[in-house]
Amino acid sequence: MAKNGFLLFNFLSFILFLPMSILGGAITSQDDRKVHIVYLGSLFRGEYETSSQHQSILQEVIGDSSVENVLVRSYKRSFNGFAAKLTDHERQKLASMEGVVSVFPSRTLQLHTTRSWDFMGLNQSITRKRSVESDIIVGVIDSGIWPESESFSDEGFGPAPKKWKGACKGGRNFTCNNKIIGARYYTTDDISGNTARDIQGHGTHTASTACGNEVKDASFFGVGQGTARGGVPSARIAAYKVCSPELGCAETAILGAFDDAIADGVDIITISLGGQNTLNFTQDVIAIGSFHAMAKGVLTLHSAGNSGPFVGSTVSLAPWLMSVAASNTDRLFVDKVVLGSGQTLVGYSINSFSMKGKTFPLVDGSIDSRLAKGKIVICQSFDGFNEVHKAGAEGSVSLNDVEFNKVSSVVSLPAVALNEDNFNSIYSYLKSTKKPEANILSTEAVKDSEAPVVADFSSRGPNEIVPDILKPDISAPGVDILAAFSPLGAVSDDPEDKRQAKFNVVSGTSMSCPHAAGVAAYVKSFHPDWSPSAIKSAIMTTAWPMNSSKNQDAEFAFGSGHINPVEAVNPGLVYETFEQDYIIMLCSMGYDERNIGKISGNISTCPKGSDKATPKDLNYPSMGAQVSPGKSFTINFPRTVTNVGLANSTYKAKILQNSKIVSIRVVPESLSFKSLNEKKSFSVTVTGKGLPNGAIVSTSLMWSDGNHRVRSPIVVHSQSHKSDQTEIQRDWTTSIGKNMP
Repeated sequence: MAKNGFLLFNFLSFILFLPMSILGGAITSQDDRKVHIVYLGSLFRGEYETSSQHQSILQEVIGDSSVENVLVRSYKRSFNGFAAKLTDHERQKLASMEGVVSVFPSRTLQLHTTRSWDFMGLNQSITRKRSVESDIIVGVIDSGIWPESESFSDEGFGPAPKKWKGACKGGRNFTCNNKIIGARYYTTDDISGNTARDIQGHGTHTASTACGNEVKDASFFGVGQGTARGGVPSARIAAYKVCSPELGCAETAILGAFDDAIADGVDIITISLGGQNTLNFTQDVIAIGSFHAMAKGVLTLHSAGNSGPFVGSTVSLAPWLMSVAASNTDRLFVDKVVLGSGQTLVGYSINSFSMKGKTFPLVDGSIDSRLAKGKIVICQSFDGFNEVHKAGAEGSVSLNDVEFNKVSSVVSLPAVALNEDNFNSIYSYLKSTKKPEANILSTEAVKDSEAPVVADFSSRGPNEIVPDILKPDISAPGVDILAAFSPLGAVSDDPEDKRQAKFNVVSGTSMSCPHAAGVAAYVKSFHPDWSPSAIKSAIMTTAWPMNSSKNQDAEFAFGSGHINPVEAVNPGLVYETFEQDYIIMLCSMGYDERNIGKISGNISTCPKGSDKATPKDLNYPSMGAQVSPGKSFTINFPRTVTNVGLANSTYKAKILQNSKIVSIRVVPESLSFKSLNEKKSFSVTVTGKGLPNGAIVSTSLMWSDGNHRVRSPIVVHSQSHKSDQTEIQRDWTTSIGKNMP
């Protein structure tokens, strides 16, 4: 009876608190309302807003409707605004109100090691400033975190840094410690629950990649065994859960995480998620949030996206954040299938299973359990291994039809993906033998001497909003990365795969981004007072040059090159840019004061002469320009560098890999410094007789004093390289349980 009474009470409560729009009357239906972000601008020092003030603004436009039913979230710590469910009429009314900077719809975005750090030279014996590193806080905006992982143990850690202003609001059954010093969640769906706990694995993986502890004998069921660690193991973590399996990654949540992370006092933000390109910074919450972070001295690292290899596919475009592409390391996971004839074919998979030397009959394409059971099934598609597993097969050999070379995915049974030549060899054997049979071996690690090469899935430039700003900025390891994982996360995309793992092997720009964030934190531990742009410049100008013959689309794929953490702490010179520089750039693009305010949140007046400027004038560490096909061009890049190397030093300019298509002149050709933090200016002029449509010409400028090498790519490209948006729907980011988040 008590149970029935409880149900009756809840039913009556449900009826009593239903909005009038559902119960009837002339009130607008909730179905007509869509979540919008109402951006009210910056908060000045000492200023704050309250939810009640936001409710008052909202009440003016929604009339008799209940504010509580339409207000989704307030932003009141680092900038000012709120999210609300609005009709189109209400949206228009709000947009016209004084003090409202912009109103735009909230989209849903998607979530885009034992070897990788050694590959980059950041080995366990490298020089560190552990006491300073321990004061660095990395904010991870993602799917939450699994606090019980060994990667986040606080053994040996002291209290949180004094500058920390955040809180542990991880919700149900969540406890922070001296490693994970803060946690917040912005998702409340039925699956995730009211907690910052990661049930998907993505956020745990990215957080441990950036700054996880050293964990010995880590592996994925024996694959990739070694010591797993982040780039800055002594750093602290603040986790902000904005993604869930049910709701995806709502922009309202993402903006809320930026609002909190900046106010909490994080030093670095890493965010591995994205959606379709808005083609406008004013409606890109990651661009808006990272602009506020930059203004407060916080560098944001952002994944370039997994929509490659199509040009123009990257969605990480703002010059005030760092866009990270994904490349491989010199450790390659391969799998082999041994045919009854003795022939061995090499393919790719993360296969932790062993057939113990036994061979099984080989059959073509059957998912009928009567025919597949006890056999190895040949599939035309790699996705077919799920159905083969369900049918009771012993294993699967498939065609690597996703066209991603040298990328291995976790499989739920002995399975391997072969390239077309090897796959055809399987069929030749099948046709030539009466009783074809095979054995699939477990995954092994081999040396890849061609690394680093940008992964095929990594999104490419050029920059579709600012073609004269090269994107992505840098490439970092993002293929076959072993890192901590949530035991509740799906280790593969096979629903029949019930294994739980403390560590998992995953690929994506989601994995490369926290590598770059770890490097940024490492640089900051040596230079705590450096600006976000100085850290970014140091990483870009010390990057390893990458071979364009091995990397499709050259700088549009890898930006300035492959990240080099050891050299980044001592770059010699840095290119610095600040808030006002970005505002001038936006003015030069035609953004008026109102539209600039939609990004910065301030009333910003375009300085005199900014209408004559171009984005090429931004003091960026790389130099890019878009030109008209077939027309002669002369391009000027004015730049200023700050000396952070030796007090008395002279740098000389050198053009590397000079192209015959263009000529380049640097004035002056040498820069002499007498003190640290001294600034010197120079200009680079590039001339050419015209490029074919779609052409890319690249070279590099290097400044050297004999101790430092400060390299900047110079890229000239013709016409827009905008990708076919219908093709890049092949998106691996839609399910973070997959192995390409």
